[in-house]
Amino acid sequence: MFISWEKLPNEMKNDKVKEYHGRLAKKRVSLCIKRAFDIVVSLIMIVLLSWLFIILAVMIKIDSKGPVFFRQTRVTAGNKDFRIFKFRTMVDNADKMGALVTSGNDMRITKVGSKIRKCRLDEIPQLINVLKGEMTFVGTRPEVRKYVDAYNDEMMATLLMPSGVTSLASINYKDEDAIIDKCVSEGMAVDEAYMQKVLPEKMKYNLEYIESFSFFKDIKLMVRTVASVLK
Repeated sequence: MFISWEKLPNEMKNDKVKEYHGRLAKKRVSLCIKRAFDIVVSLIMIVLLSWLFIILAVMIKIDSKGPVFFRQTRVTAGNKDFRIFKFRTMVDNADKMGALVTSGNDMRITKVGSKIRKCRLDEIPQLINVLKGEMTFVGTRPEVRKYVDAYNDEMMATLLMPSGVTSLASINYKDEDAIIDKCVSEGMAVDEAYMQKVLPEKMKYNLEYIESFSFFKDIKLMVRTVASVLK
């Protein structure tokens, strides 16, 4: 879970990252507990939710052509690439047909996909990534390489921990589609709106999380996420 300074890639070794790394180094016990929690809970949830996996898989296959899962390369701890698991909510090969982020009016979203996204059920397969150690329950949402390559020095600190299924940023920006739609209506491109208006604001929350990380705060954030989805 915790990467020593010596093993970090050179692009992450800057003074800003070093400050956050020093704080996390003092919380190794909490980080070990966090990883143990990820393994146990993700395994239990995969078993308990297997029936939901099957139902959603059938709905997706009936609704549109293409695979059940959407697999895309994202970036996690140590600036490493991994393949994320999500239920497919858009037409097949949608990432080759437009922007890498979606807006609320994105024509690529399928009928079933629209319903799944509202309840964030498309995120459930990420339990597999959590079990593998590529992700964790709470942490910075994984971005595609294009956006990570645009990070400033301080933003790179979010790659000190595995990417998360949920985060304070994702709770506070659960309606980011509406923000992007507004920017697009004002003449901005979708990718431009995300990188200039949404990502910098989300990063403030992500860096705050890294700075004040604790396992008990993770539990609170998970509860807040469930409450947010059920609203």
